[in-house]
Amino acid sequence: MTSVRVALADDHAIVRAGIRSLLERMAGVEVSGEASTGPQALEVAARDAPDVILMDIAMPGLNGLDATARIVKEHPRVRVIILSMYSSEEYVFQALRSGAAGYLVKDSVPAELEVAIQAVCRGESYLSPRISRKVLNDYLKRAEESKGPFDPLTPRQRQILQLMAEGKSTKEIAFTLQVSAKTVETHRAQIMERLQIFDVPGLVRYAIRIGLVSAEG
Repeated sequence: MTSVRVALADDHAIVRAGIRSLLERMAGVEVSGEASTGPQALEVAARDAPDVILMDIAMPGLNGLDATARIVKEHPRVRVIILSMYSSEEYVFQALRSGAAGYLVKDSVPAELEVAIQAVCRGESYLSPRISRKVLNDYLKRAEESKGPFDPLTPRQRQILQLMAEGKSTKEIAFTLQVSAKTVETHRAQIMERLQIFDVPGLVRYAIRIGLVSAEG
């Protein structure tokens, strides 16, 4: 029987090591790769062709939700399970909108991880039981008429906002994204205008609030 190939995407090495240990004890599961940043997660999806990616939300360079959206669009066969410390319905909603097949909170019991992997490999969706189904259903009913916190910005603007919040300079962002510094400055002005936040500390607080970056530092 063919093994299920699972990749890990989390910026904490000790978390990846713990999850890898759990996966290696599961029958029929093979760890196919690891990533510590959002861009690396995209590379792992393209290079290793895993069946499942366990994806954290707060990832450097490109947050897990935007990375998920890119992966499911470019590699439709790959199933993504968000594995996050956040359990609020807002994050679950954004994960589902990004195309995630499952959502698991990090303090779930180990057996739940195996159940989630099996479910998404069968083509099903999986939500951690801790997440209120009623709240989620109510939230999804409002999906067409309400806008989530990411909606004001384009994917490129979200990435630039994230890099700004991570402390990158205009020159560093330009180098990372292979664009000119003037292009970055234009995007920054548009971000401020769309969010009506006109100072960098305010943008950082906003990025933390919507989960683009972690407040842990």
